[in-house]
Formats: sequence, structure tokens, C-alpha cells
Amino acid sequence: MHVSGSCHCGVIKIEAEAEEELAGICHCTDCQVLSGSAFRGGVQALRKTMTVAGKPKTYVKVAERGRRRLHAFCPDCATPLYADDPEAKTPFVSLRIGFLDQRDQLVPQVQTWRRSALPWSSRLAEIPALEKDDFASLAVSVRSE
Repeated sequence: MHVSGSCHCGVIKIEAEAEEELAGICHCTDCQVLSGSAFRGGVQALRKTMTVAGKPKTYVKVAERGRRRLHAFCPDCATPLYADDPEAKTPFVSLRIGFLDQRDQLVPQVQTWRRSALPWSSRLAEIPALEKDDFASLAVSVRSE
């Protein structure tokens, strides 16, 4: 499927052909730290179809097994964009689902590094939900009880 998106501030725009059946969630501790969240969503896209307008900043990390991964993000707003093999030995890049316009259509098909998952992540549906950000009001109400 054709996907497109831009970083939060709009400086970087990306388009590509993604393999929607290769959408997933990674629970590894590196993804937790690099995303600032409990896990990271990604979808594989063919590198040769990807176009990037703007110049992302990159960072190369070394994974547990010694594999090097290039991480690209916006230099201004820090939106995570994609991960890639720095030597381009594989035909795919891993686009970060969050910045894509089609994120609602990219349903994860697999979870990786589940051994590192935060214990509460498997019960998200059980945690009370607010339709909008009213967390500050909730915090005030809890503290006043």
C-alpha cells in the first residue's frame, strides 16, 4: 500500500510502498527508550520506493546481537521516522507507524521482543480511558480525595 506522512513540524515528508502485512510492534528495551514509550510500531517498506523530502538526522545503534541499525528522525521536532540497515544490505526500511497518515490502516500483525514487554502492556484495554486529554483534571480529582 502507498503510505505518506510528515514529522510533527512538517520539515520531513516521506512516501513509500509499505507491506501492510509486515506491520508490527517491537517491545525491545531499545525501542522503548528510543520511542519514549512502552513499545514502537513499524511497517516494512521497500527502500527503492521511499522518497524523503528534507534531511533527517540519523543515529546508528548496535543491537543486542551486534546488528547495526540506522535510526532517522526529524532534526527539529525529533519525530521518529524510520530505521534502516546502514549498509543497505536488505531491500526494506522500517517506517515508524506513528508519523504515517495511514497509521489507522496499519494493524500490527506481530509483536517482537515480547520478553521485554512492560507487564501492563498486555492489559491496555482494561485500563480506564479518557476520550481526550483530561488527565490534569483526573490528577486534581485523585489528589483531592
